[in-house]
Amino acid sequence: MRRSFLTVAALTLAATALLLGACGDSPSPQTSTPTPSVTVAKTAPKTTASGKTRIALLLPLSGRAAPLGQSLQQAAEMALFDNGAKDIALAAYDSGDSAEMAVQAYRKAKSEGAALVLGPLFGTSATALGSEVRQSAGQGRALNVISFSNDETAAQPGVWVMGIAAPPQVRRVVDHAIAQGIKRFAAFAPHTPYGEQMSRTLDSHVAVRGGTVVAIELYDAESLDLTAAARRLANEIKGEGKLAILVPVAPLRLSAALASLAAAGLDSRAVQFIGTGVWDVGGIGQETMLRGAWYAAPNPAQRADFERRYLATYGRPPQRLATLAYDAVALAGHLARLRPGGDFSAEAITNVNGWAGVDGAFRFFADGRVERALAVIELQGDKGTVIGPAPATFARSTN
Repeated sequence: MRRSFLTVAALTLAATALLLGACGDSPSPQTSTPTPSVTVAKTAPKTTASGKTRIALLLPLSGRAAPLGQSLQQAAEMALFDNGAKDIALAAYDSGDSAEMAVQAYRKAKSEGAALVLGPLFGTSATALGSEVRQSAGQGRALNVISFSNDETAAQPGVWVMGIAAPPQVRRVVDHAIAQGIKRFAAFAPHTPYGEQMSRTLDSHVAVRGGTVVAIELYDAESLDLTAAARRLANEIKGEGKLAILVPVAPLRLSAALASLAAAGLDSRAVQFIGTGVWDVGGIGQETMLRGAWYAAPNPAQRADFERRYLATYGRPPQRLATLAYDAVALAGHLARLRPGGDFSAEAITNVNGWAGVDGAFRFFADGRVERALAVIELQGDKGTVIGPAPATFARSTN
């Protein structure tokens, strides 16, 4: 198992992951460009020589997601320097592609005295850690996990999913559409677990909000010809009133889906296309059918400074999920200062006021889910413009 040890000395904690109750809006990260000088060693002692609290990073440093794992690790390094987490040291463990490797990495981190685990990336790996967390709690030494997964089914007490989950994105963009007077909805989605989940979320949330889902068309995700599915949808959505169509399709297949809808006679000027964070990538607005389309995601302006500084530091842009590691390490640094030795308990992690980060405000619930303050973004040409700002603070939760 590959593992590296990262530490930073003589820095002061800044405010990227602060209690929102003490700060009315999300603070901007520091604008200086650090030049990291990170010490990497093959092994780490159970306690650091400087007395820092050990935080474990479980990252895919090998396997198909290794490039993303490297980007996550580099973002974690940036968080140490930017936020001056003088109270913590990071030990990175290779969680690879499998749940088995993640469990091994968790056990290794536990044996070496970690106070908190950040990662793993994959939902199956996060799910597998549930029994390990319960076992550690039963032994009187809870070792909680804040994973980078966005799979809400992996959420459980002691294992939080920090990723930007898709169902809340659907709910947010539906809320915006209804606020704009749209009451009729439809979905054109791949017949995959993701497409089915997005369609179910649309159906249930539209009903809660008093709207109507007039059609859901799940097409064969392996098919190269979506014409028949698009025609079925076009026939089912006929009626009075403005219509919003959810198209939760990643860029690789999005052009084909949109072309089939256009061929079926759908006019983007007559319907409102809505989507999820899979559209939160550069160049997506070049799709003619998506001019004026809406999707929900963290405000991109909030992470722009992080992306610029990452590029200046490492010579390449960060992968989109790198912000998760940045915000997680900043949060860990704050938790480390709550009391001598830090407070990494579930009570501290689930502070009702939440936390601020470069991906906006977020907070955790006791059942392992995360709530995020999402903006609504309209695609205008080759860029997205925020038309529905993300809230800076959270209302009192009933969860």
